Amino acid sequence: MKVCYFGIYNPLYSRNRILIQGLRKNGVEVVECHSDKTGIERYLDLAQKLFSLKNGYDVLVVGYPGYQVAILARFLTRKPVIFDAFSPLYDSMVFDRKIVTPRSARALYYWCVDWLSMKLSDLVLFDTEAHIRYACREFHLDEKKFRRIWIGAYTDIFSPMPHVKKEVDAPFSVLFFGSFIPLQGVEYILYAAKSLEREGIHFSIIGNGQTKQEMLGLKEKLALGNVMFHDELSQGSLKREIVKADICLGIFGSTPKTMRVIPNKVYECLAMKKPVITADTPAARELLSDKAVLLVRVADALALSRGILRLKNDKAAMEILSRNGYDTLIANASPEVLGRDLKNIVREVSKT
Repeated sequence: MKVCYFGIYNPLYSRNRILIQGLRKNGVEVVECHSDKTGIERYLDLAQKLFSLKNGYDVLVVGYPGYQVAILARFLTRKPVIFDAFSPLYDSMVFDRKIVTPRSARALYYWCVDWLSMKLSDLVLFDTEAHIRYACREFHLDEKKFRRIWIGAYTDIFSPMPHVKKEVDAPFSVLFFGSFIPLQGVEYILYAAKSLEREGIHFSIIGNGQTKQEMLGLKEKLALGNVMFHDELSQGSLKREIVKADICLGIFGSTPKTMRVIPNKVYECLAMKKPVITADTPAARELLSDKAVLLVRVADALALSRGILRLKNDKAAMEILSRNGYDTLIANASPEVLGRDLKNIVREVSKT
């Protein structure tokens, strides 16, 4: 079995890296047909590279992001096309990040690109069933066209390590890292931190992005002395911060997309055997039980603060979550497992 992994995707982005590695770990030959060029040149480059393969593959997989590429692929090959849609442009840009207004020409463009890229593909991949239900409803597509593949974690990098021994008087540490998009709900973390100021709990918030300046302003407004912001770190440095943390945080926002995703950070922290607190959403419930993570009410700073304090005061509960969360990740969302699942999808579509 031979798969052409096709597009303008970043090969180092976790979604692509995990699926490519997972396929190879399951005995699938993967040839990467990839372009780093910009503008129209990248599509010409992709076409030239694909033609040079002379149909020497069974299935073409369009890597993320690949909205326009999926449309192009349909006109370049007669082989089955699997499109890893992962996160629709329309939803992200209009309703989650709110970069464009719903009735604008740009919003219509994003909707059309999403619809056409999925319509022209033989199968479409999303990370949760909640995301699939959204795509079917919003773009009027048949659910039979979709398959779920968890995001997972790149376990060659994110894996359990001995906990760093702390000083006796060191504060209890809570870690969040992300890109500061609205679905992450960083404001709820800050409000939770305010209510925990007297509890000896320190928060580290790592990353850059859309709402960071607003969150820095909120930190100043709340006069938070137990919160430190840091810029985005290298993968190695981030891993060291995860090791040092007592608890890691997922997402807590109030956007509709919050309900449909399990973010990378949750998988990565589970893979490192850390206790995780994240929002109780339909997407999270697809994979994670109360025994694997601590699920708290969406967009509720008080519920988050109570969850943090509960774990701080119950080391046994932290150990149970760490162990069960790790076992859940390895059983369902390691590269080997996800590669096996994608291999089965490739086999399925190649027979139709």
